[in-house]
Amino acid sequence: MAWLYLLVAGLMEVAWAVGLKYTEGFTRLWPSVWTGAALVVSMLLLAAAVRTLPLGTAYAVWTGIGAVGTAALGIVLFGEPASAARLACIVLIVAGLVGLKLTSAD
Repeated sequence: MAWLYLLVAGLMEVAWAVGLKYTEGFTRLWPSVWTGAALVVSMLLLAAAVRTLPLGTAYAVWTGIGAVGTAALGIVLFGEPASAARLACIVLIVAGLVGLKLTSAD
């Protein structure tokens, strides 16, 4: 169950990171509310996951999911560059996340 919490926490990290773009510096009420809610949910689920999972692994996976998801949505939603080098770096992050999962004791 801890890995599921961690996955959802990572997805919520993507939601609040992307949400920051829509808040326009926290000047728009509803995007700011949703961004704040996603941040709180992300932290609560991360806290639940680290009850069981090693802290270093959980934190790295959480930030990795956030980094990959945010970079991917930046490409899709905001027209950020999708160069071969950028995509290769995203693949390397995913490989690191898979490696952490496979070598985790839990």
